[in-house]
Amino acid sequence: MIAAVQTISKKGEIMAKEEKAEAKKDAPARPEVTFDDSKTIACYANFCRVTGTPEELIIDFGLNNQPMGVPTESIPISQRIIVNFFTAKRLLGALSMSVQRHEAAFGVLETDVQKRVQASARPAPKAPPQKS
Repeated sequence: MIAAVQTISKKGEIMAKEEKAEAKKDAPARPEVTFDDSKTIACYANFCRVTGTPEELIIDFGLNNQPMGVPTESIPISQRIIVNFFTAKRLLGALSMSVQRHEAAFGVLETDVQKRVQASARPAPKAPPQKS
């Protein structure tokens, strides 16, 4: 079944949906970007530090072996990525969209570790002294 959708061209002629599709075929195709990830090194990080200059952002990644509280040992930085602010903004958008999709599927991510700890694992609050 052919849809009855029609549009009027600049000349005032009615173009059928099929004609519009044919016109799109004549438009130049977007170039396809290919990637070579054969030299990629994967590493895990649970720590991230962002610093920068007026021209670029410096993003350091490392492994924090003491995720609870303030670390007493130095956190080793294993990877550093330096990007300009245009790339940083595109990265922000891509990460934001990915987290939104994850939260829609699995629920809201709580970034405060203390709130994620189960109540049974936390020490019970001390009761105030009873007045006699």
